[in-house]
Amino acid sequence: MRIAIVDDERPARSELRHQIQELLKEAEIVEGDSGAAALQIAGDGKYELFFLDINLGDISGTVLVNAIHNMQPQAKIIFVTAYSEYAVEAFELGVEDYVMKPFDQKRIQKVLDRCKVGRKEENAQHADSQSQGKQATIRRLAINSDGRTIIENVEDIVYIETYNRGCKIYTTEGEYCENKSIGEYEKKLDPEQFFRIHKSIIINLDKVREVFPWGSNSFSLRMRGYEDQILPIARDKTRILKQHLMGL
Repeated sequence: MRIAIVDDERPARSELRHQIQELLKEAEIVEGDSGAAALQIAGDGKYELFFLDINLGDISGTVLVNAIHNMQPQAKIIFVTAYSEYAVEAFELGVEDYVMKPFDQKRIQKVLDRCKVGRKEENAQHADSQSQGKQATIRRLAINSDGRTIIENVEDIVYIETYNRGCKIYTTEGEYCENKSIGEYEKKLDPEQFFRIHKSIIINLDKVREVFPWGSNSFSLRMRGYEDQILPIARDKTRILKQHLMGL
């Protein structure tokens, strides 16, 4: 794996390089100290990961990210920052992830693992797209609610239901409202993990607590963390849901 570390602080580069090499001994690592250096590195062969300080000074983060994406479309970009508020900006720029200073090796390990898994998934998706056109999926979701942008891991979404003119998203951390249709969420989310049990409800299959009879020849379910909510299952969805949950 070829990795570029671009940071204008030499101690930060050295520390990050040391931690990456402890975790990924076979990695080939190149360093740069400016936005210009990042562009020079991007033009010098293929890289799989760019650890990029968002505040380099000579080139803005937005311009630099876009340029690297154009030059190295296969590369993953990881923001390196001392400020947590850049997490939202990282997401909006299409950056894969971010790590905070001072560096935590467990966090770096998580980022490296995620990017390696992402490579395998992309290769599999590319192969499938040649024959089946497999739908691309996302791992994180930006939720615009009450003037804030909430970044949620998709795996932490419990269920989504229509609410007023938009949707309410129920997560392990709380509930958020957003002015998007349930159809938009259905298109974004992985159909292997999320299932539309009703015209107004999408559930995370991993979060189902129980399924039980409800009324005449129909079923409902409860979700983990929201056991007080009874969610109806459309009759034409019952058999398919059972297949998803039981592997039948």
